[in-house]
Amino acid sequence: MDKILNIRNLSKRYGPVQAVDSLSLEVPKGSVFGILGPNGSGKTTTLGMLLGVTKPDSGDFSWFGKPLNFETKQKLGAILETPNFYPYMSAVDNLKVVAQIKEIGNANIDGVLKTVNLNTRADSKFKTYSLGMKQRLAIASALLSNPEVLVLDEPTNGLDPQGIAEIRALIKDIASQGITVIIASHLLDEIEKVCTHAAVIRFGKLLFCGTVEELTGHEGVVEIGSEDLNLTRMLLEKLDGVDSVKIEGDMLLVVLDKKISPSEINKHLVAQGIFAHHLVFRKNSLEKQFLNLISNS
Repeated sequence: MDKILNIRNLSKRYGPVQAVDSLSLEVPKGSVFGILGPNGSGKTTTLGMLLGVTKPDSGDFSWFGKPLNFETKQKLGAILETPNFYPYMSAVDNLKVVAQIKEIGNANIDGVLKTVNLNTRADSKFKTYSLGMKQRLAIASALLSNPEVLVLDEPTNGLDPQGIAEIRALIKDIASQGITVIIASHLLDEIEKVCTHAAVIRFGKLLFCGTVEELTGHEGVVEIGSEDLNLTRMLLEKLDGVDSVKIEGDMLLVVLDKKISPSEINKHLVAQGIFAHHLVFRKNSLEKQFLNLISNS
């Protein structure tokens, strides 16, 4: 997979605080890439350097194989802080102001409003918008220039459950159009439900970088109960997609190393004359893996 962003030994210090410490990672093209870490871990500082807002002390990075310049900036859409719009102006008029600042014309305004599902409220004043609608308008403004990459810093911060669900659905929709999305977040649930890849950082240091599946360690665990656990274990150990099988109490714990549905496992057992009286799939806990990384760093 092509890399859209390469970061090499990026560092930034604010007085006695080492905000980012020799950070190196790569972002695959077409991914939804989450930068995950506790508050104060250096996520926003990292994005600031990548977007040219903050100058790094050392290290470098490249977008599309090139340094950050006018050409590469044109391919980026970003929201780093709470966006400011004119409260007494409509969404359309606010986006016209943004388009004028970016010198890109008004041709995409209707399209981006439709993308963020604000087309029916396009003429409403910004001050009448909910927090979730304001965030969607901000994303619309970032999409005005048809960017290849969308960068979002804590996109669901402060939103209610409905607003969070709307932003998550919107991010997935944007990614489905071929746009690479980079998200900084401290929310595990957000990374797990939206992202394909993730980097975990703490105190500015990289603790992990890879796919979300790699971060959780495996694809999940299936609990199985049957009349003959030893025979069931023997049959499952030979099944493609099964990493390990162990007996725990009156159950088998089947660890999966790739995606295989519980129904496929059940079908395999039935074909061998084994009928499970208990079969439950448990997805591996991202929270557990994250806490392990943080506590061991």
